[in-house]
Amino acid sequence: MRGADSDGVLFDHCRGSRIGLPEAVFSPGKPWPILLSLLERFQSQPVLFTRLENEIFAQAPADLRQKYDYDPISRTAFAVTQSDQGDFARVAVVSAGSSDAQVAREAARTLFFLGYHQTLYEDSGVAGIWRLTGRLEEINRHEVIIVVAGLDAALASVLGGLTPRPIIAVPTSVGYGLARAGESALASMLVSCSPGVTVMNIDNGYGAACAAARILRLLAR
Repeated sequence: MRGADSDGVLFDHCRGSRIGLPEAVFSPGKPWPILLSLLERFQSQPVLFTRLENEIFAQAPADLRQKYDYDPISRTAFAVTQSDQGDFARVAVVSAGSSDAQVAREAARTLFFLGYHQTLYEDSGVAGIWRLTGRLEEINRHEVIIVVAGLDAALASVLGGLTPRPIIAVPTSVGYGLARAGESALASMLVSCSPGVTVMNIDNGYGAACAAARILRLLAR
């Protein structure tokens, strides 16, 4: 067991060898000097920064920002990705609407960082069921499916009844009034009549990608 690093952060350097997934940096709440020190430290190492807001990242020196692949929609950044896991390792990220883009793209970007092939299918909500059924054959060519939806989150149940692939469902905080910042979507996914749908926490695209990676690592064996 090692002590804190020079910037005072006790980074879990051995997580990759222990569980097959590297530690990521969850950016919100970290004092700027610590976050900046982490960006400087990992500018040549495969470390993922999540929930890194654009206005925060913009405070970093220009030469440091240029070393990172930053996406303002998913709010993710990395300077180096992990090695490609192979063509078999494919994940479909299916979202109900463009309002779910932050979460869906967080999942897709995390998978890309981890070295897994991913395809993003946005605007596949069941209010226009043809958008989903028209893509179903292509979606089923992937080994794992991540479903991202807010409001009533019906997409998870519908897709769960149409595919044999493992489904990881992510409720989002999208919706009016009784959507309750994603709580209704979470409850809808948890009581889904489609058997075997796994449900993540609200807006947790990163966690869904890591769950998919765990499944794909087993398939690789």
